[in-house]
Amino acid sequence: MSNRNRNYAVVGTGALGGFYGARLQKAGFEVHFLLRSDYDRVKKHGLVVESPDGDFTLEQVRAYRDANKMPKCDVIILALKTTQNHCLAKVLPPLLKDSSVVLVLQNGLDAEPEVAKIVGDQRVIGGLCFLCSYKVSPGHICHLDYGTITLGEYARDYKHTGITDRMHHIASDFKRAGIPMKLSEDLLLSRWKKLVWNIPYNALSVILDARTDELMENPHILALVEQIMAEVIAGAKSCDRIIANDFIELMLERTHKMKPYRTSMKIDYDESRPLEVEAILGNPLRIAEKAGIKMPQTSVLYRMLKFMDAQKQEAERTRRLLGVQ
Repeated sequence: MSNRNRNYAVVGTGALGGFYGARLQKAGFEVHFLLRSDYDRVKKHGLVVESPDGDFTLEQVRAYRDANKMPKCDVIILALKTTQNHCLAKVLPPLLKDSSVVLVLQNGLDAEPEVAKIVGDQRVIGGLCFLCSYKVSPGHICHLDYGTITLGEYARDYKHTGITDRMHHIASDFKRAGIPMKLSEDLLLSRWKKLVWNIPYNALSVILDARTDELMENPHILALVEQIMAEVIAGAKSCDRIIANDFIELMLERTHKMKPYRTSMKIDYDESRPLEVEAILGNPLRIAEKAGIKMPQTSVLYRMLKFMDAQKQEAERTRRLLGVQ
């Protein structure tokens, strides 16, 4: 990882992977993009990024629809939804060099152990993205706000690993691309901290059909958000990770300042895509309950989302069966 001219593969060229990959290519890095439905559009017209930091278009993109046809890369950015992780055993191995690192930019808990089973513990780094972006259309990404990535080394059972040289190397590349970076000595603590925001806002945005600003404007829902955040902090204690209670105020303050935003789970629901219910809610719930920590509000949200997701996916299957556009 000491090579300054690292090349990158982006697995999952959506609102997140497409944005970060495009920024890296714009900064001069060699980036290879794996796509599915957007392949034809991106291959022909490139990637378009709208951003408060400056709009730009990458007219030429190294686009692929088959991982076996991609070159092996130094860093594989995993930006697929966790609902697609069943594909990873086929997608990741062809991209690996002996020294490759898989940077897991996925939501929720326990994505890293899943990836490590395929590529090995020593190859995995976790990344937590605080990013507001969405895909306008195939190959067209709109970045609204934020963008910071927090990096943390993964070790089996989320043991403390400290900050490594390869974290610094990857962070320097992203910083060169204009992406703010933070380095964490404790990946699991960082994962739980992100869940303090992700669990209430993702879940409630779907169940209540609301943007973040609409949730924040209602005092009853704001009180509920605080209760759920407190549950997540209690859940973190089940993993011996301590999050100070004033972290709730910080998250609320940031969300108040955030531009009106449909969460990633709300966008998935509106687009009839499977929801990341297990990664964002199910896994934390099970981990906490195994340690005897109850998260009753979160449990209610989880069960409601499982019902709504099943109903939505059944409707989508019926629509496809009938050929309805």
